Amino acid sequence: MKMEKSEIMNRAKEIAAAHYCRPLSELTAQEVHYALSQSVMAYLADNWNACRTERTEKRRAYYLSAEFLVGRLVYNNLLCLGLTETVEEQLKKEGLSLSMFEDVEDTALGNGGLGRLAACFLDSAASLGIPLDGYGIRYKYGIFRQTIENGFQKEYADDWSRFGDPWSVRRIDEAVTVRFGKKDAVRAVPYDMPVIGWEGKSIGTLRLWQAEPMEEFDFVKFNDQNYDEAVAEKNRAEDISRVLYPNDSTREGKLLRLRQQYFFSSASLQDMIRRYKRTHGTLDRFADMTSIQLNDTHPVISIPELIRLLTENEGYDFDSAFEIARAVFNYTNHTVMQEALEKWEVDIVSEIAPACMRIIKKIDTKLSRELASRRVPTASRPTMKIVQGTTVHMANLAVFCSRYINGVAALHTKILMDSVLSDWYKAYPERFQNKTNGITQRRWLALCNPELSALITELLGDDKWVTDLDRLKALEKYADDEAILRRFMDIKSEKRSQLADFVKAHDGVDIDPDWIFDIQIKRLHEYKRQLLNAFSILGLYFLIKDGVVKDFTPTVFLFGAKSAPGYARAKGIIKFINEVAKLIEADPEVSPYIKVVFVQNYNVSYAEKLVAAADVSVQISTAGTEASGTGNMKFMLNGAVTLGTYDGANVEIVEEAGEENNYIFGARVEEIEAIKPIYDPKKLYNEDELIRRVVDTLTDGTLSDGRTKAFRELKSALLKGASWHQPDHYFLLHDFRSFIDARLRLNKEYNDRLAFARKCWLNMCNAGKFSSDRTIKQYASEIWHTH
Repeated sequence: MKMEKSEIMNRAKEIAAAHYCRPLSELTAQEVHYALSQSVMAYLADNWNACRTERTEKRRAYYLSAEFLVGRLVYNNLLCLGLTETVEEQLKKEGLSLSMFEDVEDTALGNGGLGRLAACFLDSAASLGIPLDGYGIRYKYGIFRQTIENGFQKEYADDWSRFGDPWSVRRIDEAVTVRFGKKDAVRAVPYDMPVIGWEGKSIGTLRLWQAEPMEEFDFVKFNDQNYDEAVAEKNRAEDISRVLYPNDSTREGKLLRLRQQYFFSSASLQDMIRRYKRTHGTLDRFADMTSIQLNDTHPVISIPELIRLLTENEGYDFDSAFEIARAVFNYTNHTVMQEALEKWEVDIVSEIAPACMRIIKKIDTKLSRELASRRVPTASRPTMKIVQGTTVHMANLAVFCSRYINGVAALHTKILMDSVLSDWYKAYPERFQNKTNGITQRRWLALCNPELSALITELLGDDKWVTDLDRLKALEKYADDEAILRRFMDIKSEKRSQLADFVKAHDGVDIDPDWIFDIQIKRLHEYKRQLLNAFSILGLYFLIKDGVVKDFTPTVFLFGAKSAPGYARAKGIIKFINEVAKLIEADPEVSPYIKVVFVQNYNVSYAEKLVAAADVSVQISTAGTEASGTGNMKFMLNGAVTLGTYDGANVEIVEEAGEENNYIFGARVEEIEAIKPIYDPKKLYNEDELIRRVVDTLTDGTLSDGRTKAFRELKSALLKGASWHQPDHYFLLHDFRSFIDARLRLNKEYNDRLAFARKCWLNMCNAGKFSSDRTIKQYASEIWHTH
């Protein structure tokens, strides 16, 4: 019998009594969350099962990704099921509130845009009824919990499920065995998470694999007092799904990374085959009914693994299995940087998956024959090979064995076709497509900004924009309506106040909600140029202090980012930003105009508050380096202007909203390519006093790196380069003056509050293109051919 909305709280009370032996009103926030979430899972169970059954007869798609950054689920799931108001009313009767779940951990299964994109895609597919399910890894600790101590990033284990995981169902009955070589094997146990579409009409599934030992405990070894050996197999197995992106600076780290990738790829493919055979009996039409999307190169080992499963277990010969693989796989490229296109040493692949290595060599032989038959120039063929010397090039494997290859923004795809994958594009032009990334407006507007959502719904007359974001375009007519713009400004002010309260509670820092909120939040990497942002702020500091810049509108510069634990230079940049913050805070002349805050443990839930409050979205990657970006879209949707370079999806943002409504600066791709051979940052440093003054703070004692020499290394990288790169290889000093000028122009124009609000409003009105609903429709119709 279907459970009714009115029964949800009674069921939660029963769960509380059975699980905790206490009434709901006496439980902690985490315990109430568990009881309520389990009750909602019971509420949606029948529909979830019906949706799973319905998909077995259809052509369907699967999304393989090393990351799914789903964030905190309870608010989003209640919203999509239409239960938010009902549950809030029922909680109030118990003396409780939904706001108590702010203390509940995010589901930390991703690091940045790659994982958040994957989560948005599953959300959109569910809301549109597109048969797409996801596969990934159920990491025990996810990325890590970040704190800032004395300005330095410190990492701690983020045991996100320590209070339970009520939104997942453990399916031990569907566990599979994954073998590494001949002797080493682990059990892959699936945990299924519902992906709830808007209004709960369609529910997809995210299946995450947890690595467990074949034998939990060796009693004989324990009895012989070999205590460590008794649990050695358990520890080795669980290492596979313990942490997202383990440090791979050593051979052992590389082996663990590839074990992770092979583990979830093999388990997922075994599961797909089993499901298909359960319904259809044979695999004869598997390629007609299945499409598999590889999200970056992490799951590309799936290609030889599918061929292995078909040849070893299902009786197919190599050529037939290869054609099936090439018919079902599609590859999304997310980077133009060679160092990010995964490569593995042959001996590492051979150790983890020896049969796959043999298959890769056979694929490479087939590739050589095919390139010759297609009359690909002889000079191009060596760099297209999959196995080059002792190295396996996973991107080449993906491109050759995929039906379609796509970039994730128009500029990115053009760069792939013109340079990064140009030889492949010339040989197989019909395979290449662009699929500009998108975001789900359900989480990134309806959930995180209910105040703005209510205004949009009021003006449009209904809430159909939640599944048709193009409807925002109709709001352009209010761009010159002062009354509407003032209501819009009031909402932005309210969101700034909410963020200020949260930053105070979370980070212990006071910020003034009446200041401009200028925000850069993203994974910490040199090409994203957080260091340029800090340099720019330091430049403004000197200009204000020297009296060169007057009447500067007070601005709080907010950063949120995590550095990979082994990325020393990125961690040095975090320390530098915090030193700049300390310098400015201690200066009574400048602190009334500038404040710098680096928020701790930036995650999805923090991002929801930051994007809704921002006036300025800082998107400053070097032109030609950012594939797309999706943070830029979230800010745009919530009515912030973009202060950024002509890179990634910024290009399409200004095409949609107008460059006059944003602040674009810096060299474009063509200029970067032209100056690369002759670029001399040392000349800029010597000739520009402000640049020199800013850069010298790294070593002149103005700022302290805690005697780590991290700042000296940053300066050396800018002016001298390193063994693996040229000086200032991301052109920070080249774009510095242009950035300062754009920032000052923005600051001055902000004083005409209505005119600035108009720019922000028009950005929001033109964000329709950047819905992941649009993106996923294009994948479904043009790549997966699902209906």
